[in-house]
Amino acid sequence: MQIAPIPTNEKSRIAKLRLLNILDTLPEERFDRLTRMARRLFSVPIAQVTLIDSNRQWFKSSAGLPTGETSRDVSFCAHAILDEDIMHVPDATQDDRFFDNPLVTGDPNIRFYAGCPLKVGAENLGTLCVIDDKPREFGEEELELLRDLAEMAEQELAALQLATSDHLTTLSNRRGFEALACHSLRVCKRMDQSATLLYFDLDRFKQINDTYGHSEGDHALKTFAYGLLAVFRDSDIIGRLGGDEFVVLLTGAQSEVVPAIVSRLKAWISAQIKQEGQPYEIEFSVGQIEYESESDDSIESLLSRADSAMFANKRESRTGMSST
Repeated sequence: MQIAPIPTNEKSRIAKLRLLNILDTLPEERFDRLTRMARRLFSVPIAQVTLIDSNRQWFKSSAGLPTGETSRDVSFCAHAILDEDIMHVPDATQDDRFFDNPLVTGDPNIRFYAGCPLKVGAENLGTLCVIDDKPREFGEEELELLRDLAEMAEQELAALQLATSDHLTTLSNRRGFEALACHSLRVCKRMDQSATLLYFDLDRFKQINDTYGHSEGDHALKTFAYGLLAVFRDSDIIGRLGGDEFVVLLTGAQSEVVPAIVSRLKAWISAQIKQEGQPYEIEFSVGQIEYESESDDSIESLLSRADSAMFANKRESRTGMSST
């Protein structure tokens, strides 16, 4: 049995999957309808919408088999996400990758498999697949029909992405950030790691809107978002909560490094504004909260505390300005 190689974009692929907040959710008619349709159209005993997690294959919808999960090591779909088009296996017993796979030698006795990757953005997150316990071939018409059904599944996944992304900055919105942050905090607790939550609020942002217009205000928000992406690590979780409020969750980093990172952010934004010749400055206040692995704090509680810390920082800055 051959275990599927890890995709080169695995890190961004898993991050996208987490952002959708779809794993371990209840069945949904919009996905179940597609697997029922595929099962009927192709006259197969099994049709599934699968998602490939870091170490498992999870079934969002499964017509013909109970929903649940299997190990990624034995997953046909883990191979299918490596390609851009349908992976077509006419007879698994004659395929070097699968002939001794336990899903072939035992239940559900897979012989035929066809799986079309489900792409969200640039990442293949899973498949729409059909399975038979008898060898068979798919012609071009059947392959095209499977692609059409997979496109419908992708549209449903894209709708989930829209619900977790901020349309202006492309960062995670509050819902998306909380989903990713909850997962990261669970990992921190399991790995006995601390984390740092930073809560940003732009200072005098209303003045930019009032003086230069809302389109310029939108540009300022996007500039700040790009600064966060440029300065923080790929592994840090960055989100826009709404308005001019942004958050970053850092894991596996000492809180002592935060002042240096914030200084780099100020320098990056200042350089960007100067390069563009903008008539305003983008300044911000930030609240910093530490999370310890033994804590039972929820992400909602941490956000509330970080918000309070940010307002304290904003008041101190105003006091300092008025006393000079």
